[in-house]
Amino acid sequence: MTLSTPSLPYGELGRLLSLMTGDEKHAPSATSTLDVLWVLYDQVLRVSPTSLEDPERDRFVLSKGHGPMAYYAVLAAKGFVPLAELKRFGAYDALLGHHPDRVLVPGVEVGSGSLGHGLPIAVGMALGLRIQERFRPRVAVLLGDAELDEGSNHEAIAVAGRLGLDSLTAIVIDNQSASHGWPGGIAARFSAEGWHAQTVSGRDHDALARALTLPRDGRPQAVVATVEPKW
Repeated sequence: MTLSTPSLPYGELGRLLSLMTGDEKHAPSATSTLDVLWVLYDQVLRVSPTSLEDPERDRFVLSKGHGPMAYYAVLAAKGFVPLAELKRFGAYDALLGHHPDRVLVPGVEVGSGSLGHGLPIAVGMALGLRIQERFRPRVAVLLGDAELDEGSNHEAIAVAGRLGLDSLTAIVIDNQSASHGWPGGIAARFSAEGWHAQTVSGRDHDALARALTLPRDGRPQAVVATVEPKW
């Protein structure tokens, strides 16, 4: 496979998104994640198309995998997948399906889209790296606010805090789509379980970069990224 040149700027992401059609109902799920994904791959994650087999690479899990178009756009801009594949999004024999497939898409660590799975998987990755005594890699997982209604996430939040998995960062996109909301805010849910948690604008690249690059302090980290409401 010939990869695209990883040189496209942030301003090209809108054009890349426009190449993918057929899943417009999940457009808000995609666009809500765009800036967080860009900051992660542009400024934070130590992973590239040439380091996908490096055991010391950072790992990223898109738990919010039912709207992957922004993810694909960023991966294409950074050279993980060919730009030509964006136009084939969702085709029967395409690399880029409506859910990301780790077997098909370079750079995808986990096949996702079933809500509530990503954070538990990321906890397992972080714990596995600790057992292997690999303390440099970080594991980042991107979730939606409504996804936190899933009980598996409550268990994952609790165990990560108690184990002090400081290689783990959870980024929650808050577009106010949760059915019941969170008393005291989403960050308070993580703080109560021993996480370092903060809330920033999900459209402010500088604020996101600062939040996502804090030094480790023996606790997992949660960053709540607020964006415009879904509806």
